[in-house]
Amino acid sequence: MKEKVILQTNFPKLNFVKSGKVRDIYDLGEYFLIISTDRLSAFDVIMGQGIPFKGKVLTKISEFWFDYSKHIIKNHLITTDVNKFPRECMEYAEDIEGRSMLVQKADVVQIESVVRGYITGSGWVDYNRTGEVCGIKLPAGLVESEKFPEPLFTPATKAEIGLHDENISEEKAKEIAGIETINFMKNKTIEIYKGAVEFALGKGIIIADTKMEFGKIGNEIILVDELLTPDSSRFWPLDKYEKGKSQESFDKQFVRDYLVSIKFNKQPPPPPLPEDIIQRTSEKYLEALEKLTGKSIT
Repeated sequence: MKEKVILQTNFPKLNFVKSGKVRDIYDLGEYFLIISTDRLSAFDVIMGQGIPFKGKVLTKISEFWFDYSKHIIKNHLITTDVNKFPRECMEYAEDIEGRSMLVQKADVVQIESVVRGYITGSGWVDYNRTGEVCGIKLPAGLVESEKFPEPLFTPATKAEIGLHDENISEEKAKEIAGIETINFMKNKTIEIYKGAVEFALGKGIIIADTKMEFGKIGNEIILVDELLTPDSSRFWPLDKYEKGKSQESFDKQFVRDYLVSIKFNKQPPPPPLPEDIIQRTSEKYLEALEKLTGKSIT
């Protein structure tokens, strides 16, 4: 049977809160229900077609890493088992099975906690222009995709849909969210990242960088949203890594490359994606899940 692709959720008997680029959130009173759709955004534009299995992959990988890192910091995940969800969810069980998380409510800290282990993406552009990455001075002569001696903490502001997150200095982040909060987020982000990097290398994957989100329940800071997925991180195949150039990745690279090839202007509306681009992207997400966790969906 062909996998059902879910682009939107519409559950009239549940209290809809908001949609992000990928996730739809419902308020169940004591908890939130977070549903990962199969939407894909590239260059901050949500594509008109979904990627089969994508939402399920994101949910499974996040669940894996939340469990892996729970000794470092608490997280918001209560369960991904639909049978343990509140009764009002049962009517929609078929659509939310495997792609949803019941989570604790938390006040989200309005700072993206970004950690970079390799020089790539906007960091590489920044370095070529200024010799710095997000205000951090770096040695001359680094080449694209080179590993940093130590991971860099480079926070960003959270943007609304259609807008870009903005890289900011650590000092600016402290002005926005407070010194103690940012110091705590920085230390936990780097600790989780270092452990995850070591684990993933053993599975043949380089985690080049990632972003994490934190929330507060009272005075306690916990992890929220997703964790170390192909949407929030750059995953590179270890056996194909070669510094000095851009790398292959386990995410939406095929989509980005296609959009660049047709000179997409990075503004809505998105162009239609060819079926083979959708299929190859789906296979990359599934491969990332299997390599990291040893589990499969299909």
